[in-house]
Amino acid sequence: MKVNLNNTQAFNLNNVDPEDIGEVLVKIERSFNIHLDDTSFKDVKTFGKLCDIVVEKVKQVNNESCTTQQAFYKIRNAINSTVSPPREMVKPQTKLADIFPRDNRIEVITEIEKEMGFQLNLLQPKQGVVAVFGFVLLASIVGFFFEPIMAAVGAIIAAAGLALAGKFGKELKVKTLGDLAEQVAKEHHIKCRRDAATVNKMEISQKIKELFTANLYLEPSVLTRDAKF
Repeated sequence: MKVNLNNTQAFNLNNVDPEDIGEVLVKIERSFNIHLDDTSFKDVKTFGKLCDIVVEKVKQVNNESCTTQQAFYKIRNAINSTVSPPREMVKPQTKLADIFPRDNRIEVITEIEKEMGFQLNLLQPKQGVVAVFGFVLLASIVGFFFEPIMAAVGAIIAAAGLALAGKFGKELKVKTLGDLAEQVAKEHHIKCRRDAATVNKMEISQKIKELFTANLYLEPSVLTRDAKF
């Protein structure tokens, strides 16, 4: 069942497809450098219990410094090492489009990712392009009942088009350096810490919530500690 919150459609946690939740759990594992085995998760019934298990599995020493701030500094250092813009230009409110010109955006971001040691997941294809190839793929699936050969050709073209669009997409997912720092702190929590042997355990539940809301179309208000899977 879908619920309507703030005029947007969102899912209740207990109605989200388990496979979709599984994909978010993989992102949590990667972000916090932990492993959530079946034994750890089989008795988890609530969102709060999941957060408690992640906190328990994170073995780094607690340090209450802000991870988003450290992510920003890490990004700034990588930008200064590769792009070398004027120092006063690299601020949280700086627009990414001003630092990453469209003509060489893919190459520059690739270099920054090498400098940082992980992928930023920053670029995406134009949504119109995705919609066109998605329509072709859907039409091809339906077409298998009528013209299998043509449908197979269409499916191959659509799949190849989507793959190429994903590889060469130049649209920015977020607008500013501050937005990017928040995304990095969420998706690569441990790796963006200045000292990877530390973690701010007070932030963990919030970062887990952000991963759930970003990937499962959940409103933050839905993710209470008592919210059930």
